Amino acid sequence: MKHDVDLFVIGGGSGGVRAARIAASHGARVAIAEESRWGGTCVIRGCVPKKLLVYAAEFAADVADARGFGWEVAPPKHDWGALIAAKDREIDRLSGLYLGNLRKAGVTIHEDRAWLVDAHTVEVGERRVTAAYILIATGGSPRHLPIPGGELAVTSDDVFHLPALPQRIVIVGGGYIGVEFAHIFAGLGATVTLIHRGEVVLPGFDHEVRAAVERGLRHHGITVVAGDEPRALERTAAGALRVRLATTSIEADLVMSAIGRRPNTGGLGLPEVGVALDPRGAVPIDEWSRTSVPHIHAVGDVTGRIALTPIAIREGHAFADSVFGRRPTPIQLDLIPTAVFGQPPAATVGLSEEMARTRGFDVQVFRADFRPMRHTLTGRDERTLMKMVIDARTRRVLGLHMVGADAPEIIQAASVAITMGATKEDFDRTLAIHPTAAEELVLLR
Repeated sequence: MKHDVDLFVIGGGSGGVRAARIAASHGARVAIAEESRWGGTCVIRGCVPKKLLVYAAEFAADVADARGFGWEVAPPKHDWGALIAAKDREIDRLSGLYLGNLRKAGVTIHEDRAWLVDAHTVEVGERRVTAAYILIATGGSPRHLPIPGGELAVTSDDVFHLPALPQRIVIVGGGYIGVEFAHIFAGLGATVTLIHRGEVVLPGFDHEVRAAVERGLRHHGITVVAGDEPRALERTAAGALRVRLATTSIEADLVMSAIGRRPNTGGLGLPEVGVALDPRGAVPIDEWSRTSVPHIHAVGDVTGRIALTPIAIREGHAFADSVFGRRPTPIQLDLIPTAVFGQPPAATVGLSEEMARTRGFDVQVFRADFRPMRHTLTGRDERTLMKMVIDARTRRVLGLHMVGADAPEIIQAASVAITMGATKEDFDRTLAIHPTAAEELVLLR
């Protein structure tokens, strides 16, 4: 059967755009649909704008630190409106680049909502397009608080467009988003309370990393309420918000839900054409990004696996190479570097100590915990943690974890060695650059 296009991509985020461009470079006839803005979660309402706000929040501490080095600095004053305007200009620029690159690749653009009519037909706007292959890359959306009054809380999508910075902010959730925005808001001058139902933030990370990150939150003046979660949210007579917990309540000017994200699969017609969904509404896929319908694939957050932009990009690229480039490229999700952009940031690659023990490795741990050289003069109570987890039998490095300044940059570089199978002795025989924090990686004893 002759189809209108070889590939129709639903979703203009990082994974969908990469798949469309690479497929087109292999000679495929490609169309893509996006009903909102080009760039998806990462560019529009995730990694990129968040990192810009992280930079902004760090300047307050930098100004305070400058006094320790002899600078006389007037008390800083922040302009939230100017920051958001600058952020918006950059997001507009990046979104335009995504669209421009698609056009340069020869991809047919549909700026409208798309859904499946049958297994090979997509309806987009008032048109129907048939495709040999269909790729679902619709991403995810933040979850709202499932409590009475939960609609009064904002999400991480909303906070990038606040007209002003509220003075009292409560954040619900102790994962990546909760921790990062707690530091952002506190760094910009708000009074922040972080509520998380676990005993320590960042579930799934190494236990020492979790403890160090929570200490960092408290050292930055953020109130951490652990082992509890909101029961209800209500508006007070004075117009504030009251968060009711098990035994107490907290008043705030803004409450933010950071309890995770859900896959965007509603209204796409997936079950109707035979694509299976899991109980969360995500699209299960195999190592080739295939769904239960062989010619319908999915990549990125909509699969419910690991919601990280580099994974969506890698999946999209591998899909296009496998299907249209005659280069079979299965996806294997191990040794994934990741970072939490707090103050200080945390970064990790590979197995935590707990995961390594659970998998039966003979675990040996090397660690360093020190005061960064910078803070010998600033007087700031901040420390750096480095932790290496190895297999004592083979000496191979199983995991590397860091909390401290520049942790994401250091761990990204070290990930190359670990991906190549580096041993502890490979690190040991590497010369150090002194004085740096990164030199501790090759000095661990």
